[in-house]
Amino acid sequence: MKKTIKRITKVVLPTVLGLFLFSSVASAHVTVMPNTSTTGAWETYTVKVPVEKEVPTTKFTMKAPAGVEIMSYQPVPGWNYTADKDTSGKVKSFTFEATGEGILPGQFQQFTFVAKNPDKAANIVWDAYQYYKDGSIVEWTGDESAKTPHSITAIVAGTSTDDHHDQAATEDTKTDETKAANTEQSNSLPLILSIVSVILSLAALVFAIRKK
Repeated sequence: MKKTIKRITKVVLPTVLGLFLFSSVASAHVTVMPNTSTTGAWETYTVKVPVEKEVPTTKFTMKAPAGVEIMSYQPVPGWNYTADKDTSGKVKSFTFEATGEGILPGQFQQFTFVAKNPDKAANIVWDAYQYYKDGSIVEWTGDESAKTPHSITAIVAGTSTDDHHDQAATEDTKTDETKAANTEQSNSLPLILSIVSVILSLAALVFAIRKK
């Protein structure tokens, strides 16, 4: 019985550890969420940057995918933000650089930004560069089968946020018009009642005169 347990332990334990190690490595990639969004939408993206080495990450750079407009970012304490722009003012890439220790081993940091999606459905790729304190750089620019793959977001056809804004504005306008009509009707009701009262009084007076 003991020999059987030892054999099972020798076979199962390495397998379990191997799967755990693989899942840990696989989940340590730089990722951008959400991984699906809609055409033309103003999306809030969050990129997660984990540390895979025994030295801190001190800088992180991401390129703007083709057709994507980086609009704004969320400040992160302990990090400075800079953007490289083209002649038209559009962001080509942005960088977060640590003012302190950076992201320590065993930790990760999230960076959030708002971007406008392309108007056509496509898969957009997020090429990123992770800088470590020892001077090494990990380029997250490979395809899905690479050791350092870039994150991908599927942009699918759908109703953009702008359309929602337009619809909301239209509904607000209709609501305002309805309120105005109701107000106008409410204001004119006393006048109508007064006129009806005067007419009835005159009719009663005429009827009384004829009766005499």
